[in-house]
Amino acid sequence: MSQQRLIHPVAGVYLGATQAKIKKADKTDFVVVSFVEGSRTAATFTQNAFCAAPVTVAKAHLQATACQALVINSGNANAGTGQQGLKDATQTCEWVARELGLPTEAVLPFSTGVIGQNLPMDKIEIAIPDAIANQSIDGWEMAAKGIMTTDTCDKIVSRQIDIDGVQVTVTGISKGSGMIHPNMATMLGFAATDAKISQACLQQALSDAVNASFNRITVDGDTSTNDACTLTATQQAAMPEITETESSAYQAFAGLVKGVMTELAQMIIRDGEGATKFVTVQVEGGQNSDECLKVAHAVALSPLVKTALFASDPNWGRILAAVGRAGLVDLDIDALQIYLGEVLLVENGGRADSYTEEAGQAVMDETDILIRIVLNRGEASEIVWTTDFSYDYVKINAEYRT
Repeated sequence: MSQQRLIHPVAGVYLGATQAKIKKADKTDFVVVSFVEGSRTAATFTQNAFCAAPVTVAKAHLQATACQALVINSGNANAGTGQQGLKDATQTCEWVARELGLPTEAVLPFSTGVIGQNLPMDKIEIAIPDAIANQSIDGWEMAAKGIMTTDTCDKIVSRQIDIDGVQVTVTGISKGSGMIHPNMATMLGFAATDAKISQACLQQALSDAVNASFNRITVDGDTSTNDACTLTATQQAAMPEITETESSAYQAFAGLVKGVMTELAQMIIRDGEGATKFVTVQVEGGQNSDECLKVAHAVALSPLVKTALFASDPNWGRILAAVGRAGLVDLDIDALQIYLGEVLLVENGGRADSYTEEAGQAVMDETDILIRIVLNRGEASEIVWTTDFSYDYVKINAEYRT
């Protein structure tokens, strides 16, 4: 996989990683990313009320001053750790800032891993200078590996487009495999661009991209305490500053960011814990986006649907039941259709006359599966991506702390 990827470095971004031995002795698990002075950073964070200490500290630091560095550890979430967790996250930022000659508030901390355990600060203090010594403009793969937990592969996307005659780069990494049902972003995601863009436009581009990508994936319905996604613009591209969201330059840039984030989000689903299927749930003809998402999530989160997908069993009744319990007001069951791929399963309130078990089985035997629900009550549509539930999902999570 890594040999076939073309990863474009982003001018003004330097990434380094090392083995802090936070959870395992032989795993890269600690990352420091530095940005050139003058960079701007946008972010989205988890809506979980039990947000982790690094999320709280990162929010405060982002409000205080411009971000010039990220510090990320895997193997320990520093969540559910009370005041000590906040002190440890802040101390980590202080140590990184001292090494880089920055104010403490210019460093944003991020953590992922086991909840409820304090950070091993002695290991982190030693790891910081090592990670910084390893920094390189080409350190994206090293960083992507350093933020993994139960992921089976690193996740990197790098794209370039021409905006008004200037080549603009967006490169991003993410991690996530389980505890995926984001309410802002993914477990962790970090992207950078050399675009010259205002803070407001940068935040708008990220928020819209996250909503269309990381907020449209689910593995198991659990929103993490540590979800965070950042986008940093180093302002290094030789282009006029993008300051208006109505401009063609902004639209091109926003499309680039959305494309990168969507690919990263889909990588998370393909690497979902124990996953054997990549499932697209597409709801069309809704009155509004909210009700389309209600139906899509009812199907995508149903354990009965997900286990049928794992078994490659075209048990269409489970999909029908999930749609019915989504809570739509005045749903006309006779008006809607449910498809499995191109195979019509349900119409006129029951099994379609044209449906055959053989046709349904042929779709379920595929690795990539489309479930399409046509409500026929409006113009809205939404897409959610999900996985099946396998034996391995239970095994991975049962053994997570061992």
